[in-house]
Amino acid sequence: MRPLEPARRFLGTGFAFPLQIDANGGFALASYEADVEQAIFHILSTAKGERVMVPDFGCGMHELVFAPNTATQAGAVASEVRAALVRYEPRIDVLDVTVTVGGDQGELLEIRIDYRIRANNAFYNTVYPFFVSDPQTLGTQESGLAVRAS
Repeated sequence: MRPLEPARRFLGTGFAFPLQIDANGGFALASYEADVEQAIFHILSTAKGERVMVPDFGCGMHELVFAPNTATQAGAVASEVRAALVRYEPRIDVLDVTVTVGGDQGELLEIRIDYRIRANNAFYNTVYPFFVSDPQTLGTQESGLAVRAS
């Protein structure tokens, strides 16, 4: 057994997100670092209140869907992302959350999450896209856009 294998095993194996069927007809699985990254996407893609039995699970950024895209909005999204990951993903330390406007018309918030996996002290980052709900709202809002999770 390699020295890092016990630390990687701690990261676990779970269903791939989104749910997929593998070549054998069973559910596809994600292991180790891939499982952690998919768990991050799962947390961020779930709105609070969406899971009936665990109503607090998820990320509060979905409550900001129709807010104007301002620096205040970006800060609120970053705060919600950090809080959700700190609460629901114990295998990582969130180092930084950066929100930038992307897309041709500013129709996208790119949320970059820098994190460290606690079990092996490895550093990773991932970018989560947060999209505009309706391109027509671009012209109707003073600041430019409304956003929603994809």
